[in-house]
Amino acid sequence: MRPPVSVPTLSRRAKVVIGAIAVLLVLFTAIGTLTNVYVDYLWFDETHYTEVFWTELQARALLFAVAGVATGGLTALAVHLAYRFRPTFRPMSLEQQNLERYRQSLEPRRTLVLTVVAVVLGLFAGFTAQGNWETWLTFRNSTDFGRPDPQFGLDLSFFVFDYPFYRLLLGFGFAIVLLALIGSLLTHYVFGGLRLQTPGQKLTGAAMVQLSVLLGLFVALKAVAYWLDRYGLVYSDRGELFTGASYTDVNALLPAKTILVFAAAVCAVAFLANVVVRNFRLPAAALVLLLLSSLVIGVAYPAIVQQFVVRPSANEREADYIARAITSTRDAYGLSDVQYVDYAQQSSGDQVDTQVALAELRNDTETIPNARLLDPNVLSPTFTARQQIRNVYGFPEKLDIDRYTTDGQTRDYVVAVRELNSDALSENQDTWINRHTVYTHGNGFVAAPANEVVAGQEGGEPNFTTRDLPTVGNIPVDQSRIYYGELINDYSVVGAPQGATPREFDRPEDGSDQGQINNTYDGTGGVAIGSFFRQLTFAIYYRERNFLLSSAVNDASKVLYVRNPRDRVEKAAPFLEVDGDPYPAVVNGRVTWVLDGYTTADSYPYSESMELGTAASDALTGTGTTALPNEQFNYIRNSVKATVDAYDGTVTLYAWDENDPVLKTYMKAFPGVVKPRSAMSQELVGHIRYPEDLFKVQRDILTRYHVSDPRDFYNQSDRWQVPADPTRDTQEPQPPYYILAQRPGDPTASFQLTSALNAFRRENLSSFISASSDPRTYGEIQVLRLPGNTPFRGPQQVQQSFITNNQVRPDLTLFNSAESRAVFGNLLTLPIGTDGLLYVEPLYVQGTGENSFPLLQKVLVNYGDRVGYADTLAQALDQVFGAGAGESATDSGEVGTTPTTPTTPSPSPSPAPTPAPPADGGTTNTPARDQAVADMNAALQALADAQRNGDFAAQGQALADLQRAVQAYQAVGGAASAPPTPGG
Repeated sequence: MRPPVSVPTLSRRAKVVIGAIAVLLVLFTAIGTLTNVYVDYLWFDETHYTEVFWTELQARALLFAVAGVATGGLTALAVHLAYRFRPTFRPMSLEQQNLERYRQSLEPRRTLVLTVVAVVLGLFAGFTAQGNWETWLTFRNSTDFGRPDPQFGLDLSFFVFDYPFYRLLLGFGFAIVLLALIGSLLTHYVFGGLRLQTPGQKLTGAAMVQLSVLLGLFVALKAVAYWLDRYGLVYSDRGELFTGASYTDVNALLPAKTILVFAAAVCAVAFLANVVVRNFRLPAAALVLLLLSSLVIGVAYPAIVQQFVVRPSANEREADYIARAITSTRDAYGLSDVQYVDYAQQSSGDQVDTQVALAELRNDTETIPNARLLDPNVLSPTFTARQQIRNVYGFPEKLDIDRYTTDGQTRDYVVAVRELNSDALSENQDTWINRHTVYTHGNGFVAAPANEVVAGQEGGEPNFTTRDLPTVGNIPVDQSRIYYGELINDYSVVGAPQGATPREFDRPEDGSDQGQINNTYDGTGGVAIGSFFRQLTFAIYYRERNFLLSSAVNDASKVLYVRNPRDRVEKAAPFLEVDGDPYPAVVNGRVTWVLDGYTTADSYPYSESMELGTAASDALTGTGTTALPNEQFNYIRNSVKATVDAYDGTVTLYAWDENDPVLKTYMKAFPGVVKPRSAMSQELVGHIRYPEDLFKVQRDILTRYHVSDPRDFYNQSDRWQVPADPTRDTQEPQPPYYILAQRPGDPTASFQLTSALNAFRRENLSSFISASSDPRTYGEIQVLRLPGNTPFRGPQQVQQSFITNNQVRPDLTLFNSAESRAVFGNLLTLPIGTDGLLYVEPLYVQGTGENSFPLLQKVLVNYGDRVGYADTLAQALDQVFGAGAGESATDSGEVGTTPTTPTTPSPSPSPAPTPAPPADGGTTNTPARDQAVADMNAALQALADAQRNGDFAAQGQALADLQRAVQAYQAVGGAASAPPTPGG
């Protein structure tokens, strides 16, 4: 026998050093963690959402403790029992001699080792479990849906709330038994209870009993798993084209799972009986039988049924189950009550009956007059150039659309707030004092009617009806200061003792480019930091000593943090997914951010599962909007409307869908957090919009689930798809657009969110979907179904007809130069009457200089095979429908549109033919054309110089010169290449 190996020991000094390092690490970790928790608590206390803080903390702590104690404690107990019943005497063998050194090393430290193992496993399990706090809360507070599932007859709440929790428990049960089994095996092996290489008996009696019990528990849990697997069939993807129990699942796999439940139970009894019998032959035979049964009846038999029974006639065999999937998926995504309208069924697509179309156009008094010429996704630089006022202010990359009623007329407006943009501080401004105590907020609300442009030397630009500092205009704003906004990511220290000189920059003095007016924040927002303890807390939290040293931090100071409206709502309501595009609205004279909150679930039976972030993305995601997390879900409701006051940061949650069982469940878990819908003011309700991300998810689902017949669904013969955005160099989906328009069948115009849908893998239009934002009809989804042969052009085809038109191409060549570029605005699809679709698209020109911004230059219109291209919408409509059509259709008109010489009021086919050379071989008017080209080049050079110098007046003059030069070119050179007019 080998001599025992001495156990290495540490010197006293080494122990002290290691202990000190460990204590410091624990101390710093604890201080950092406690500081983060305390700062979080202060935020919840400030916003009056401590119910959320404590409920979430308690749920996390409970799961952490239960899972940690159960996993670490039971594993440690199993190891302890294995050691406790180790054999006193072990047979002599080489294997046992090799293990003796490990026994000698472990014996003096076995308590420490066992404690460390239990603590580590407990911490790991606790951290894993606490992340499932929502699963626990929804299980504990579950609300019935009031609808049974079609297979088992159980209320849907079992699948949405109970089933995930049972699976969670089962997973932890398996983990604990496996860890206990592994720990017991290792302990028995090290201490002689399990002898792999020693002749004779391989297991002691105690080891056999313990391992039999643990294996019996494992197989018993497997029986429970088989039982839950039966219910899990409602999420099966065996059907390939649909989700839920298929023919094979119901008729082959469901009986097999039931049989396996009893087989596993018998196997578990056999293992437990081995405690008395102490012979592994019987449980081993039962285990082999279970494995063979699972392979034969659980795998092979369903595969045979699928291959030889279902696939030869899948459209018939799966019909009933596809019908379940269609009904459940529509319900899960809020599409059960979609209104389908057969639209333009007698139309021949590109062939336009001019007289009928003109009559429809003149009868339209709601849609065309409100056609939007201002694209909120393009005009942020224009708002910045005209309304920034100081460099510390800024506008988001994507502006917003909302509607207001002024002078008795409801119109949609492009709106934005003039926010603080700390990133725009100049180098000499960017100090801690300036960034966090002086430049603390933005100021002002800016709005421009979406269907108007203003004429001027610089071209068409927004008509800012609410603007400037102090804010003036037709939308009254009583409190215009913006302390909470999309661009504000820094914290600010605000407040000062009474009588102290105001420190915060508020706005420039009236009519002054140099002077300024300061202000001291007096709102209810922010966390007070008057005490030394709180100043120390925030100094640690932000790692900033100025909280302790700066005179700007005083007894009256507050800290404003978590200032992005979306972040505030997500923090106040962690059970919600928040739409990626908050928008500002003036409600009762205060600027208020309005946000949409979604309740989601990933276990709704028979519903198709999607990736949330992918389904809710489009060509604009990430450019002024926030992408949603890419989580699996198969149920969604816009259950909550949230507001954030831009001045004091007050977060208010309203139950918008009060019938949503998921929201009801969370309202039980967080009582008093969500206010009833009746608490919303009528003015606020008037600004509610149908949410974009939900709409994008729903239109994606509708591309497949608009089909009601199961056989047609299986054949996929009438599938649609979301078109790519034609105005951007991308294959990402076209974003939906808010418009103020009259839907077919409605008496008046309403504010709605719309999208065109193409035929699958074709560019022809198949349908047009709209969701109402009008308070009277909110949430009503209408789908205009176009003829099955899809003769209508889709967005890509319309865009192609624009850019290949022989009137448009020369201008695009001029606009896309070294000094400027053409910017296509949103391509809007507008149903006109009962038989036609009108496309309207603004065309902007933007210089390439640092301070350049887009200005409206042209309007493009498409109807059938006709293209209009002019300076105004009215002129473009004249080209398509004939003289006078535009004026009668746009009698509310664009205000002060840029005056230009009207082009020939005649239709131009698209795509246009290649321009023919002049009859004189190209020499007619050559000097005039050369002079026009020279004038255009000179104007473009002047425009570039003005943009580099930031001279707006010179830019306007250069654009006006460019306009005149283009007209001169069209008059002499363009006329030769224009298509022939009718009868000409």
